[in-house]
Parts: sequence; C-alpha cells; structure tokens
Amino acid sequence: MIGIMSDSHDHLEAIKMAVEVFNQAGVDLVVHAGDLIAPFTAQEFAKLQAPLEAIFGNNDGEKQGLRTAYSEITVLADFKEIKFNGRNIALIHGTEEPLVEALTRSGKYDLVIRGHTHRMEITEGPTMVINPGETCGYLSGEKTVILLDTADLSYQKVFL
Repeated sequence: MIGIMSDSHDHLEAIKMAVEVFNQAGVDLVVHAGDLIAPFTAQEFAKLQAPLEAIFGNNDGEKQGLRTAYSEITVLADFKEIKFNGRNIALIHGTEEPLVEALTRSGKYDLVIRGHTHRMEITEGPTMVINPGETCGYLSGEKTVILLDTADLSYQKVFL
C-alpha cells in the first residue's frame, strides 16, 4: 500500500497528521507530488516509517536547500518514474496539463500521480490518474491524502 500526498506547502501540523495516518496504516511507500516549500519540513517527513519518494513543485524555489534537507530521506527531482509492486508509476507535479495528459496516454504507466491543482481528482482507466488534493488545506479548506492498494488500485480518501 502507498500513501499519496501533495501540496503540503510547509504546513507542519498537516504534515504531522499525514505522517501519522501513513504510519498507522503501515504503508510501504509514501509519494509526495510536489510543493514541499521549506527545508524545515524534512524533520517531519523523517518520522515516516516507510520510504519517501518526492518531487519538486512549482512553488519549491529553494531547491538546493530542499535537496540538502531531504538528502537522507529521498532524492528530489522534477519528475520520477517509480516501479512499485509491479506497477509503473509516473510522479509529476502537474503544472503543465499537456505533460500530464501525454504521460496518461503514453501507455507506459499504470498510474500517474500528480498535484498542483489542490483538488482531489481520481480518474480510472487504462492509466489511473490520482491527484490527492492538498495536504495543507489552504485553498479548499480540506486537508487530504490517499491510501492506495497497488494490488487492485483500490483507494481510500483520507481527510486529515
């Protein structure tokens, strides 16, 4: 099972809640689809009991500071391809919709995980697309993450 989150925007209390949800659920991997924002957030993500895969978002201006702060937790990049439990996963922030659409249509991925819009959206199909919404809750007022069973692609929406 993987925990999926995005757009935490350095909201430490929300990050703490997400980490607690993922640790209690016993996820095998946590995926963050960008906009971590501040290097000091690494201290909360270090409490995860599962590996973290994370990427940069459009608001992650302090890239070198983030790379340094997260260096013992994950390697940060603008895009990642992840293989997990037999699934091919693309991880992109989603600033450019045509790129998200191209990844989805490529047939290369079972799952595209994205963020950026701050809206939870899940599209099922030959390639499933998951946007977990915003962990920070700043725009929608809802702090959300997703728990995904990669065996059958069933999922649970979690409101923090």
